[in-house]
Amino acid sequence: MIETVNLTKRFDDIVAVDHINAQIRDGSVFGLVGTNGAGKSTFLRLLSGILKPDEGTISIDGEPVYEREAVKARFFYISDDQHFLGNGTPRDMMEFYRKCYPGFDCGRYRKLLDSFGLPASRKISTFSKGMKKQLSVLCGLCSGTDYLFCDETFDGLDPVMRQTVKSLFAADMEERNMTPIIASHNLRELEDICDHVGLLHKGGILLSRDLDEMKTTIHKVQCVLAEGTDETALNGLEIIRRESRGRLLTLTVRGEREAVEAAMQAAGTVFYELIPLSLEEIFISETEVAGYDIKKLVF
Repeated sequence: MIETVNLTKRFDDIVAVDHINAQIRDGSVFGLVGTNGAGKSTFLRLLSGILKPDEGTISIDGEPVYEREAVKARFFYISDDQHFLGNGTPRDMMEFYRKCYPGFDCGRYRKLLDSFGLPASRKISTFSKGMKKQLSVLCGLCSGTDYLFCDETFDGLDPVMRQTVKSLFAADMEERNMTPIIASHNLRELEDICDHVGLLHKGGILLSRDLDEMKTTIHKVQCVLAEGTDETALNGLEIIRRESRGRLLTLTVRGEREAVEAAMQAAGTVFYELIPLSLEEIFISETEVAGYDIKKLVF
């Protein structure tokens, strides 16, 4: 497990990461969402031991990360701005990383290069941005590490390639309990892969929730009240958002599904339906309660 306690990093008078407390469970996918400048890349560089915290601690299974070679061998960092050996080829990167990571799977690497259509002997400097992104992902997957830190990994990949990479992540999680930590500016990009999502804003985590928990305790309800019944009949519900179009009410409510359904029936509704919420809708509801507009923060 990765744990940060009061993690803080400053650059002169700019607080890039501000007293972040987080726990990332093994075998889960942790998504870190925020606009450019929110502190996502700095947070990942701190996790990777590239930067030293000004305050607080980072540990993996209780072991500090900074300047600890044995701990660093347990993760692979895919930077948004990839760096490769000068005039290097994918084959050169394999030779380099196999010296850094004892568990680097050369056989799998060669097969994946072939599957992705990446020439092993071609200079990486001639690759497109998307090809470089793919190569970084393949290096990370084949490193055999416990953790994979991904900074805007899906940016620059076409839709088909994004799904392919997500499938590879899922397979490695199933086979060897790999734990990806994925930073992105796009909440929608993470919805179908993450187990837990943290919203980073101005260097601090504004909201951090387990997706399964959120989806079982927040619901969208469309309902029509009986003629002559006013909305006070719904006062027993914890209503986060409310919209009305004629007699049709659309509510976002917090509570267990059974309790929400019971309240709908007790209110004498002519019709009601619980509709699954998207991750975007859940975060909009949660951040509005906290006084923020997520559309300005993420989209």
